[in-house]
Amino acid sequence: MFSKQGKRAFTLVELLVVIAIIGVLVGLLLPAVQAAREAARRMSCSNNFKQIGLGIHNYHAAYNQLPKQMGGTFSSGMNSETPPGSNANRLSWLVGLTPFFEQQALWEQISNPLQIGSGTWQAMGADPQKRYGGGSGHDSHRYEPWLTEIPTLRCPSDPGFGLPAQGRTNYGACMGDACHQMDGGGINDSGQDSDPSSDSNEVETRAACRGVFVPRKVMKFRDILDGLANTICAGEIATDLGDLDRRTHQSFSGLASERIWNAGKSVKCESYADPARPQFLDPNGTQPTEYKTNGSGPEFKRGFKWAHGGVLYTGITTILPPNKGFCHDGRGLGAAHNHHDDRPAVAPPSSRHQGGCHVLMADGAVKFVTDSIEAGNQQSAQVRVGGAYVAPGSESPFGVWGALGTRASKEVIDEAF
Repeated sequence: MFSKQGKRAFTLVELLVVIAIIGVLVGLLLPAVQAAREAARRMSCSNNFKQIGLGIHNYHAAYNQLPKQMGGTFSSGMNSETPPGSNANRLSWLVGLTPFFEQQALWEQISNPLQIGSGTWQAMGADPQKRYGGGSGHDSHRYEPWLTEIPTLRCPSDPGFGLPAQGRTNYGACMGDACHQMDGGGINDSGQDSDPSSDSNEVETRAACRGVFVPRKVMKFRDILDGLANTICAGEIATDLGDLDRRTHQSFSGLASERIWNAGKSVKCESYADPARPQFLDPNGTQPTEYKTNGSGPEFKRGFKWAHGGVLYTGITTILPPNKGFCHDGRGLGAAHNHHDDRPAVAPPSSRHQGGCHVLMADGAVKFVTDSIEAGNQQSAQVRVGGAYVAPGSESPFGVWGALGTRASKEVIDEAF
């Protein structure tokens, strides 16, 4: 005789226990998956920066100089240029690097006259300041190379895409530990001294612009006396997402009579943070709204124009530490200002990575700098009110961070960062 035994099923309690265990495992696994994805994106970002660093060294080997920040063709001040379309000497350091990071086809478009519609742009293209690469009259034709999204210039962790940006970039040239004269190095759009009656522009530019890149000036590796391995060449920047993020949205230092430094003691725009959300601007603060939250047209935001040499788009400073707020100089601006993208600025690097950002050293190494890097005394009396630069030959008042941003100040960096 065979006994017939019934099949045993899961009880309700056992089923609930299994579901709970699976839920716990999924809860533990998802953050790990997200962390692994971010680690992969961060590594990809680092690789992009390494490619840019290699491009800089190959460029220097080819031309015996660094790519110029704010270079290109000077404006003649006339409307009879043939072909028309000067770029007003506003091109970024990234334009000349395009053939050195696998963008030869794009470079050939830029470096040769380009037929667009019924018009022809001259070699080196249009003024990148113009909206969507165009303007009025002949300039109404969009200059497509400036609108190109270049994968090497994008950090995978940055989700920004599309208009109103004119080709985003997540990498900016290091301009040093001051903001004075960074809007043009004392040279105007026509290639002339903007104050020919004196030599003050040249003197102040030499004193204030202490980074690897100086606007509208030819720079070489031999100018980096502190050593290539000890000097930041470029830094990462987050692009704007339309959310009043203090790192990516323009804010100005205040009324037309005020300047970036609040009585020479701190960066004025730091007071514009929303108390409840410190990473964002306060739309209901005490300063007039137009100086904090409007301040520009839709395309005049951080990282929005890879081809423009203005610090807003393709520059960083080593004054405030990474992921602090961007602050433009408000001098000379009226209440109706709506497109000031080439002002001097305090422009910290920033990123969508957790806790810091990448920097490219002049020797080609890529390092991750944390937000907590030692940045000295942000209320230093060494900061000159208005001009906002330290005395020539001085050590940077901004600690290790400021020292890394200067090329020839003889600071000794004796700690890891």
